[in-house]
Amino acid sequence: MTTTKEFDDTALVCIQDYENRAKEVLPPPVFNWYMDYADEGQTMKDCKNAFKRYRLRPRVLRDVSNRQFSTTVLGHPVSFPICISPTAGQRFADIEGDKTTARAAETLNTIMIVSSSAFFTFEDISLAAPNAMLWFQIHLFKDQKVTRFYVKQAERAGFKAVVVTIDSPVLGNKRSMKRGFVAPREEYRLVNLYDPNNPEVRSAIANGDIALWDYWWEQMVNSETWEGIHWLRNITKLPIVVKGVLTGDSAREAVQAGVDAILVSAHGGRQLDGVPATIDALPEVVKAVKDSGVEVYMDGGVRQGTDVFKALALGARAVFLGRPIIWGLANDGENGVKKVLEIVRDEFSVTMALAGCSKLDDIKASMVIHESQYLSKL
Repeated sequence: MTTTKEFDDTALVCIQDYENRAKEVLPPPVFNWYMDYADEGQTMKDCKNAFKRYRLRPRVLRDVSNRQFSTTVLGHPVSFPICISPTAGQRFADIEGDKTTARAAETLNTIMIVSSSAFFTFEDISLAAPNAMLWFQIHLFKDQKVTRFYVKQAERAGFKAVVVTIDSPVLGNKRSMKRGFVAPREEYRLVNLYDPNNPEVRSAIANGDIALWDYWWEQMVNSETWEGIHWLRNITKLPIVVKGVLTGDSAREAVQAGVDAILVSAHGGRQLDGVPATIDALPEVVKAVKDSGVEVYMDGGVRQGTDVFKALALGARAVFLGRPIIWGLANDGENGVKKVLEIVRDEFSVTMALAGCSKLDDIKASMVIHESQYLSKL
């Protein structure tokens, strides 16, 4: 949990400042869990570094005295194209975790994707922020009754879309766990899990939270295919977003499966190491779904306003923040989350102005170029 140690938030002027401060205030096992990655961490590191490989090509002498960056995501109005990715274990950073984040999203009028392993029920989170635009994240669990139970809970709580994580048929290779690192589980309750009347769940609860946690992971290990998305389409009228697409081939399969949107994501570098950085994968996915009506978003490595600009120029309708939201929570709860979002938003606004854009439609693909195109001319 966060400490009450005093700090001057005026000294926190960028996302890196918030991360540095979070490392100070969070217990080392908790911070290390948030920062954990698969294998050597190549993908986790590259998702952030890859943005630096893209250069901006600004237009000058444009009237940028008034800038407008509100938009819609799946038809829902948001104040800016910066949203919140699903992140487990938020209560390790703030006592009310997901509810706190939902309140910040509500205040700033942006979207929050709630993790299926949240500490609170979907209903509790919705009640904490009744006007927030909430989506929920699930896996295609081995037992379809588990998936159905999640979906129906979220529908009753008023959630507006279902986000299916599709890159986790097994857990990524975490060397830290093989070396004996144990994820923090204090006060962890998988409250949204399948109906406790299920005998397997009753047994897991009787044996303690670790058994319940293990049951949850066991349900994730599956051999689902795109047929699972077709099945999901038949049990809910909510829009379906698939999270974890990194190639054009997978994007086209997603379109054929009838999804409404794609979230280009590498799972924070926690699953398959060595996949492309999400900003590098984004153009291929955007091209693959062109004219399909499927919206494309991305997460992974977004840390500043120029990153948002680059992602939008390369075809993303919005970006989602994961770990930075945790750093905000750890530092100052709801206010910290709002400050993190506001920092990135304000940096994005400045980037728009300096690039000669007064509205989102002014951001063109020609305004961002990979550095290799400059280096090849030397």
